[in-house]
Amino acid sequence: MPIYKAPTRDTRFVINELLDLQSYGNIPGFEEATPDMVEAIIDGVGKFTSEVIQPLNQTGDDEGCIRHEDGSVTTPTGFKDAYRQYCEAGWGTLSLPVEYGGQGLPHVLGFVLEEYMATANHAFAMYPGLTNGAVSAILATGSQELKEKYVHKMVSGEWLGTMNLTEPHCGTDLGLIKTKAEPQADGSFTISGTKIFISAGENDLAENIIHLVLAKLPGAPEGSKGISLFIVPKFLVNEDGSLGERNAVSCGSIEHKMGIHGNATCVMNYDGAKGWIVGEENKGLAAMFIMMNAARLGVGVQGLGQAEVAYQNAVQYAQDRRQGRAIAGRADPSASADPIIVHPDVRRMLMDAKAYNEGMRALILWGALQVDLSHKAPEEADRLAADDMISLLTPVIKGYGTDKGFDIAVNMQQVFGGHGYIKEWGMEQFVRDSRIAMIYEGTNGVQAMDLCGRKLAANGGRAIQAFFKLVDDEVASAKADAQLEPIASRLEKAVGEQKAATMWFMQNAMANPNHLGAGAHHYMHIMGVVALGLMWLRMAKVAAAKLAEGADDKAFYEAKLVTARYFAERFTPDAGALRRKIEAGADAMMTLSPEQFETAA
Repeated sequence: MPIYKAPTRDTRFVINELLDLQSYGNIPGFEEATPDMVEAIIDGVGKFTSEVIQPLNQTGDDEGCIRHEDGSVTTPTGFKDAYRQYCEAGWGTLSLPVEYGGQGLPHVLGFVLEEYMATANHAFAMYPGLTNGAVSAILATGSQELKEKYVHKMVSGEWLGTMNLTEPHCGTDLGLIKTKAEPQADGSFTISGTKIFISAGENDLAENIIHLVLAKLPGAPEGSKGISLFIVPKFLVNEDGSLGERNAVSCGSIEHKMGIHGNATCVMNYDGAKGWIVGEENKGLAAMFIMMNAARLGVGVQGLGQAEVAYQNAVQYAQDRRQGRAIAGRADPSASADPIIVHPDVRRMLMDAKAYNEGMRALILWGALQVDLSHKAPEEADRLAADDMISLLTPVIKGYGTDKGFDIAVNMQQVFGGHGYIKEWGMEQFVRDSRIAMIYEGTNGVQAMDLCGRKLAANGGRAIQAFFKLVDDEVASAKADAQLEPIASRLEKAVGEQKAATMWFMQNAMANPNHLGAGAHHYMHIMGVVALGLMWLRMAKVAAAKLAEGADDKAFYEAKLVTARYFAERFTPDAGALRRKIEAGADAMMTLSPEQFETAA
């Protein structure tokens, strides 16, 4: 049976020591996040996810979801009761607005919940996972009437939210959608069309499901400029807030997937369903992007989650499994074989995982802090800078984070040898479940193009220049410390490679846009390496200071320093190779005709 123990010690390190959350007490919402409150949330969420959610993970994978003849869906055994406990504990309300029943706490703490949920049970976490994003979209663009009618019960968890974008004939190119919205005399619209790949589109966990649906009005402009956003509830809501009749929206089928079997991924049919417009006509894509950006950060968290749970199980196995002898001499002469954790190649895989997991956790929580600051920082300049930074980092957290998360899950399966291929150990489920994170909410190729095609050039390159300055300043400061200098120097070289790659794009992509497309994936990975490198430099600085102070938890801080050194030695050199791939350009990649890809008979 796979294990999971929430990494509460590391989370406390990031929040309390690295981010110093208490120093933001002048910002609304942060004043409630006292040290005792933060401690209680981290420990409480850790206990709930480890004891209630994680034991359902294999059950959900084995059973999957069942669609019945009437279109209703039954979730796996235990999911409904676990969701009831989740709502009763108020976990989903952590960072949602107080005026709608939320606790108004920083997004940083909400991301702790997201990580622990996704790690314990990826499929289960997806049911409430999109509701916060749906709430954000409604609050940002919806009328006061819509907010009052829907948001309170979405915040409480009584109602869930979904995101309906994709159609059978189009995915990323939303300008091709065919779902129609016809205006009615009462101000509502009738929605007709089919959406696919709708996570949690139908389920038995909540009493109502609030679908956010992209559709086109009659005479709307062609392409993405003609898309509007609509609320389409599963059950209509009466004036007094009670549930009325069933709306004309139904689950046509459940997709049979490689992983996340415990989540109902639905084909949704809208057969003249009643809906209400959110925001302005033909401005739906901008409203939906509020939800999509939140979802993309959430998927980055899922990449970390699968890597973390796979790592925890691999560490336990490597300590228990005995095979062969250490090449430097017997590690345990009293036994017939040594534990496999003594072998350098096993250590390589485990250290890669540790370096990625702890670095990505720091990046995600720092990113969550930028979300908070972008909304609530007292000064407008600080809000703008934070918004720039999280906008720049979102495709990196999603794209690089899930690429590496999948790689880590595969390597942790490798630690198990043949047993990693056997279902009872759970490792093959982690690999299957982690694979989706590279695909949905915009494939990682789309994330790379978002980063390179949009975010780098936005506002005259303001965000990327701010990122470079941040790294340069912290490297310069750290190089004055002999203990940190080797880490800082390697990061300095890596960010130099990123700057050179950025300049190469500027000099070559205008003349041939294919150069940008050919190098975007590699650039996203360079930035991932540099961003995690920055986090490791910061963590090394904190750890060194704590050791100098004589901190009690000496082994923890020593491990931080060693892992920071490992990341600098083993990850940052990749930036040079990635830069050289970018500078190879698109010529060889784009020269063959489509027919030349076919295998000759």
